[in-house]
Amino acid sequence: MLKRFLYSFVVICSIIFLAACSENANSPGSEDSSTNNTSTTGSEQLVVAIPADVTSLDPAITMDNTTWKIIYNVYERLVDYDGATTNIKPGLAEKWDVSEDGLTWTFNLEDGHKFSDGTPVDAEAVKASFERSLKINAGPASVFTMVSEITVEDPLTVKFILSDSFPPFLSTLAANYGNIVNPKALEHEENGDLGQNYLASETMGSGPYKLTGWKQGESLTLEVNEHSKIQPNLKKVVFRIIGDASVQRMQLEKGEIDIAEGIPVDQIQTLENVENVTILQEPSLLVDYIYINNKNGNTALQDKRVRQALNYAMDYESIISGVQLGYATQMHGPIPDGLWGHDKSVIQYNYDVEKAKQLLTEAGAENLELSLLYSDNKSWWATEALALQASLAEIGVKLNLNKVAYATSREMMDKGDFDLMLGVWSPDFGDPYMFMNYWFDSNNQGLAGNRAFYSNPKVDELLKQAATNNDQEVRLDLYKQIQDIVLDEAPYILLYQKDFILPMSKNVKGFIYNPMLEGQYNLQEMSK
Repeated sequence: MLKRFLYSFVVICSIIFLAACSENANSPGSEDSSTNNTSTTGSEQLVVAIPADVTSLDPAITMDNTTWKIIYNVYERLVDYDGATTNIKPGLAEKWDVSEDGLTWTFNLEDGHKFSDGTPVDAEAVKASFERSLKINAGPASVFTMVSEITVEDPLTVKFILSDSFPPFLSTLAANYGNIVNPKALEHEENGDLGQNYLASETMGSGPYKLTGWKQGESLTLEVNEHSKIQPNLKKVVFRIIGDASVQRMQLEKGEIDIAEGIPVDQIQTLENVENVTILQEPSLLVDYIYINNKNGNTALQDKRVRQALNYAMDYESIISGVQLGYATQMHGPIPDGLWGHDKSVIQYNYDVEKAKQLLTEAGAENLELSLLYSDNKSWWATEALALQASLAEIGVKLNLNKVAYATSREMMDKGDFDLMLGVWSPDFGDPYMFMNYWFDSNNQGLAGNRAFYSNPKVDELLKQAATNNDQEVRLDLYKQIQDIVLDEAPYILLYQKDFILPMSKNVKGFIYNPMLEGQYNLQEMSK
């Protein structure tokens, strides 16, 4: 039944798409001539189409890749990822060392880095930036809870003292959590907010770019930071917000945009023979899954038998073939294939309607009605929501769909204002901590990562042990124990691991895909 539904849905979408292609390019959803004054014929400008607007630009607040794609090139970090690998290379720090017990990290900064206002980046600035993040204590700060003290040894030397050993500490500094903010941000403080309101829509970094414009719902513009040590080939980068996938496709074909992020897989194949377009496809660690609200949603969801039933109700194969056209693989456990800690021996939920119905009966949850929250952030979510609605209908569960703007969905997620919610996740550093500790630690409930509002004291204790032990074999065993517990308790529905697919102009050169930086661009190395 679900396969027939998905086939019919794709056919209908194709008809609608062909009709859209015949419409005037200046119809609603297209850009008018004033917005289109960003012709990509010049070699110094890049235009990227994104499907939805971003949220707060403050590095101490934001926890999503859509916003990180904007600020990654605006700020610098102590260290960076090296190309497509998880290896670490110097960033602001030209060298570093760590004590034998793993508790003291000393970083020596390279001289000459400056913020966009010309202020030097020194050890005091690094200290102030991390302390600001820790004081705000939002999602990014959760990575650095083990930092007990930061000291300035001299203008170019900063030392971090940890309360507990944290094996992935260096890698966390290469992610957006480690973005260094100009201390002058505190001059914009309002009512003790440490400059949060100002940095929500402004940037104060030392990266190769700076934000020069944000027309909400239309575009964001980056231009070169004249004080940066790196002067990139691309002098201007425009992120144009285009929610209509067919408009993105037409503009890519015409050369009006260089990269299209919002084209669903059912339209990707139509671009394969377009002369000026190339399609990048790489294995990815990005996963698509469903948060089941274990705390604030429908009270029936607090019974693990109901959550297990929802897991068994999913026709995984048909969802993958119908929504992603096969460009994905069913998840097996919460740690994706390709990251150490992935374990094929853990519990696997497969499509079993009768088992799902039996569990609902045992839980006394017949005639269950739930809502599914999702946003316009991912082009495939509308199709996926309908597929989930059809799957749950087969076990007698009525699913009401609630599509909202991306920023609204983030607020509702953080408050726990949903029953079920569609989500994606990708790692920022190559360690199981990125999935296990974020998803299941009760201290990370909400936007920080535990979006199921799941809580288990035993799991919390095992997670803490796994996060502070330097022996990888011990950590593997601990994470295996945790996976066995959480998969039985089923706080999420683990759908699939998605391939990375990105259509772009053949004129774009130098882009490097790194699974740790999903959806982010190495703009300083790119050209046209």
